[in-house]
Amino acid sequence: MQDYLEAAVRDVLTAPEARVDDQVGYAALLLAVSGALDEADRLVRQWQARTERPVAALAADPVRARAWVMLFEARGGRPDWAAGLPPLDPDVEERAHTASLCRPVSDLEGVLPPGLVAEVVKQVAPSRPDRARIALADGDLELWAALAGPHPDVATPAATRALAPALVAGADPLGLREWAPTCAGALIAALHERYPPQLGTWPELISSILRLRGGTTAAPPASEAAIRSAELRLGVELPADFRAFLRTCDGLPADVVFPRLLGTADLRAENGVVILSDPAVLLLSAGHVVEVDPVLGTTVHASFRAALVKHATLLAQAG
Repeated sequence: MQDYLEAAVRDVLTAPEARVDDQVGYAALLLAVSGALDEADRLVRQWQARTERPVAALAADPVRARAWVMLFEARGGRPDWAAGLPPLDPDVEERAHTASLCRPVSDLEGVLPPGLVAEVVKQVAPSRPDRARIALADGDLELWAALAGPHPDVATPAATRALAPALVAGADPLGLREWAPTCAGALIAALHERYPPQLGTWPELISSILRLRGGTTAAPPASEAAIRSAELRLGVELPADFRAFLRTCDGLPADVVFPRLLGTADLRAENGVVILSDPAVLLLSAGHVVEVDPVLGTTVHASFRAALVKHATLLAQAG
């Protein structure tokens, strides 16, 4: 599936928005069919937050809309993101889907306009049973997976009412469950790159970070006197954007992706390097803001604000 993921990420970054919605809608169902419902929910919520487009855009195809109905029924309810999907009747959709599973198909379907298909299929590409759909009608997910090909039609098994409970329970016919977090993470990162958050002023940025953290609180703003006293003690003039941060909040507690940011009373300097965090992984050196990560290495940020924007982006991707 690596080729699929690379193409999907490329589309999310560069394709027209309708194609972005199509790729995210397909990927969400692919994750759900793999039993990775949490990853599917996370991907859709991030798409909603970044694009603010109606969720129905992810299920414009009637079979995709039907698939979500069956999956929601099997999992015992709709997640919050699904409020905008059409409220289809599962019984009606089951009858329509059962009929579609056994309907003969032609290789020309989807290639020629519908009005032309009936005129030429008898001579060029006669209708025949679709073995993958027949496998689903028989409840054989293993055979369906073997016939599915490199870009499997994941909406059709998900829309099969008798099979949806097994998929929700983690049947994972395509064997992609362990790959699901990688898929969701890559697409979410691409969404954040294409639709970067608008974080605005310093108070707006800090409010966004606190909201993404789940409602934690920040220290009150530092006074100008406290900031100047810290500069005198450290022997350096702090960058304007770090001063603006301190005037917004005098430090921030740690969270899962960032250390505790020090306030004016706790800032310290060692060999001319100002330590901005505890543990000492965010530093101010020769006017540069440096982040030291034991796994990813050292990053020099364009500014202190740039480091916090990156932090907010990581929090949003983890949400």
